[in-house]
Amino acid sequence: MSQEKPSQETFNQEKLTLDQLSKVKVMVIDDSNTIRRSAEIFLKASGCQVILAEDGFDALAKISNEHPDLIFVDIMMPRLDGYQTCSLIKRNARYKTTPVIMLSSKDGLFDRARGRMVGSDQYLTKPFTQETLLDAVQIYAAHSKANQQEAE
Repeated sequence: MSQEKPSQETFNQEKLTLDQLSKVKVMVIDDSNTIRRSAEIFLKASGCQVILAEDGFDALAKISNEHPDLIFVDIMMPRLDGYQTCSLIKRNARYKTTPVIMLSSKDGLFDRARGRMVGSDQYLTKPFTQETLLDAVQIYAAHSKANQQEAE
C-alpha cells in the first residue's frame, strides 16, 4: 500500500474554519526569540494553543507531553537542526502523521528537497505573515485531526 502524502488539492478541501482553530495545538521550534514571539502572537490571536521550543532537544522533550497537532520548525538551529528534528519526529510511530512545516530564510530548491526527504509536509520562508502561518495551520491541522480520528 502506498504511503503518499495527500495533494494540496486534498488539503484545500479539508481546511479548518477560523472557529475551529481554538482546538488546535501548535508547536513552534525556533532559536530566535523574535520569530517564536511573532508566531505565538499570530497564532494566539486566532485562538490556537501554542507551545514554544528553543531548539530540537527542547522540542523533543515537550512533544511527548504536549502532543501538538502541528509543528513549525526552523531549519537553522544550533545542536539539533530542523532537518534532524523533523526526521526524529517523523521516525517516531506516534508522531509520524503529525504535520511538520519547515521555516527558513533560505528558499532554494535544494533546501526544499532536503525538507521533503526528512518528511516535512510544507516549507515556509521567513519572514512569514500571519496569513501564511494561519493558512498552513488551517490546512494541516484538519489533516492531523483526520489522522488522529482514523487511529482511534
